[in-house]
Amino acid sequence: MKLPAPRGSASAALIDTLGGRGTVLPSTPVPDDDEDLHLALFVCYELAYRGWDGVNDRWEWDPALLGFRRALEDRFEAELHMLAGPPEPVAAADVPRLLNELVAADGGPSLSKYLRGRATREQFREFVTHRSVYHLREADPHTFAIPRLAGRAKAALIEIQIDEYGVGAVAKMHQELFKRTMRWFGLDLTYGAYVDDVGAATLATNNVMSLFALHRRNRGALLGHLAAYEMTSSLPNRAYANGLRRLGGDADATAFYDEHVEADAVHEQIAAHDMCGSFAAAEPELAGDLLYGARCALALDTRWAGAVLTDWADGRSSLRG
Repeated sequence: MKLPAPRGSASAALIDTLGGRGTVLPSTPVPDDDEDLHLALFVCYELAYRGWDGVNDRWEWDPALLGFRRALEDRFEAELHMLAGPPEPVAAADVPRLLNELVAADGGPSLSKYLRGRATREQFREFVTHRSVYHLREADPHTFAIPRLAGRAKAALIEIQIDEYGVGAVAKMHQELFKRTMRWFGLDLTYGAYVDDVGAATLATNNVMSLFALHRRNRGALLGHLAAYEMTSSLPNRAYANGLRRLGGDADATAFYDEHVEADAVHEQIAAHDMCGSFAAAEPELAGDLLYGARCALALDTRWAGAVLTDWADGRSSLRG
């Protein structure tokens, strides 16, 4: 994946250094704005996934880069606490019920309803462009939690992830199914092709997964994030599939969304009870982190959906430039 264009002083310092044009990373970067912050974080985090073209893999564990990243993470975590509230202690036995109540109370803007009934082909294409940043590596962030768990919680997470990875069949991997939707829209299937085109709100929904995934201390929040995704997926994906069919999408175009309607209806119960419930019972001191991770997932997705719908209501593209 090619390094993206900078969006401010912090991302410029990082990208210039990784690209061989700079020599020193600031130890206490001060991002110009959210675009600068979240692009810089995304560039740091990608070093732990598939990396950047021409960038030495040793940068992943470079002390100066880790210090730079930590300063950005402190800002992001403060933002998350403002947006979703900090982690708070809860009784381990209450976690599945509280997760269900949290999901039921989510009152964010209904992007899925708009896509099902009103979106133009170009708007739906923009939606797919935004989501490609995550879906072309779907499941990968949450997989970081597997070696950090034991017992039933670990087995439950693996059960969910096995489906995400197509039970070992490449063509059935959700990452690959999403390419079929992208291909129907004539989009570039290259991993990370649209990082330059999406804004801070989109990058933040990806960065929160990496923030949780790459720090063992956040393992509870990572499971809560996954639970929120699984528990709010089935109905929206049905709406996305129907919206695509309304626009003429064939079975190949809707395969990704149709698969999630069935799979996530099962995953919902596994995530809430077998995974999060078991984790809370095993590590009750982290039970509150499960709810925190779920709140962060819902809050960031709500902010992103609101930004997209506002752009469309004002008659402009939701993509940068």
